[in-house]
Amino acid sequence: MKAVDVVVVGAGVVGLSVALAAQARGLSVRVIDREGVCAGASAGNAGAFAFTDIFPLASPRVIRQAPKWLLDPLGPLSVPPRYAAQITPWMLRFWRASWPAQVRASTIAQTGLMALSKASLQPFLATHGLSSMLRQDGQLQVYEGQAEFDANLPSWAARAKVGIPFEHLTGDAISERQPGLDARFTHATFTPEWYSIADPKDYTEALAERFSAGGGEVVIAEATHLLDDGVDTTLGAMKGRVVLAAGAFSHHLARTAGVKIPLETERGYNTTLPANAVDLRCQVTFGGHGFVISKITSGIRVGGAVELGGLKLPPNFKRADAMLTKAKQFMPGLETSGGVQWMGFRPSLPDSLPALGPLPGQPNTICAFGHGHLGLTQSTGTAQIIADLLTGKTPDIDITPFAPARF
Repeated sequence: MKAVDVVVVGAGVVGLSVALAAQARGLSVRVIDREGVCAGASAGNAGAFAFTDIFPLASPRVIRQAPKWLLDPLGPLSVPPRYAAQITPWMLRFWRASWPAQVRASTIAQTGLMALSKASLQPFLATHGLSSMLRQDGQLQVYEGQAEFDANLPSWAARAKVGIPFEHLTGDAISERQPGLDARFTHATFTPEWYSIADPKDYTEALAERFSAGGGEVVIAEATHLLDDGVDTTLGAMKGRVVLAAGAFSHHLARTAGVKIPLETERGYNTTLPANAVDLRCQVTFGGHGFVISKITSGIRVGGAVELGGLKLPPNFKRADAMLTKAKQFMPGLETSGGVQWMGFRPSLPDSLPALGPLPGQPNTICAFGHGHLGLTQSTGTAQIIADLLTGKTPDIDITPFAPARF
């Protein structure tokens, strides 16, 4: 194949956003993916632009709760016993990332990337004729009682300091915002700047269509080895600068260049119910249980939680069943029949920050992976940063905290 300026490895929402941003800078771009457009986590997420989610998963609070969660194989955080030994080194890094000083640093970095992503989203959508897919319905986070609400107040105080708007609700104000919630939810917080996309799969496929219409190539091929001047694939060597945006598979390709990056897989589960399953006014987050209910074009999606189980173990759809059972308890009017289950791989680094920037010792390869459950949220901000790096421009935020070399 002919040489191009940029070869993007990965046809998910991050890879395609990067491809469009690079194309808009006048670069010739080819996207390759071993399965094709939107074959992974980009298809099955909750569809949220979670700009208020500025805190790393690794935190003292999560570490305190982890032993209880890990004892419940269907709880918000689980590790399959067969995978426990393999993930132990990653869990040690996760524990170190939960130390207060590291949490503060990660939160500052994440806040900056969120602000950039939020500022770039609507211009990006407008440029590519996709503004009609954006929804601005907000998010309602609900709490079971005063104690759970009080435990979350410090995080809301921290959000207030960086200008994130929100409104605390009780009583009738909750049901006015979202009817049908069980009375156990006595407190809630509404965040108006938590946006969503009409349907994450439709959106990612639309990105691919816009990219192809602009002269870009999307090729089904598996990247097998990074080269000094490109990437080797099952269709032969492809010359050009490489953007590594292969999600949960990215670390395997990085290793072909001799670089070990501690990427793990948050296996996410969901069930998509028919569109009339419930009258959902906005995304509802059940933080204490680790899942959400969101409305997308194809229906009502119930999903979330974190299963650290790698790429090879078979899906455990009992986790999806457990979330659906809880959702019925929490919203008694929810009709739970007729659903379609899904499991996907979310790429997770121990400090909850993505890897953005040159691969150590391989300046021709730029990393754009490891966003965890925030790939859609941070896709346009990541695209702007990577396009800047490809064209010799200094990014608008300090990307030092995201350097792949930090590991």
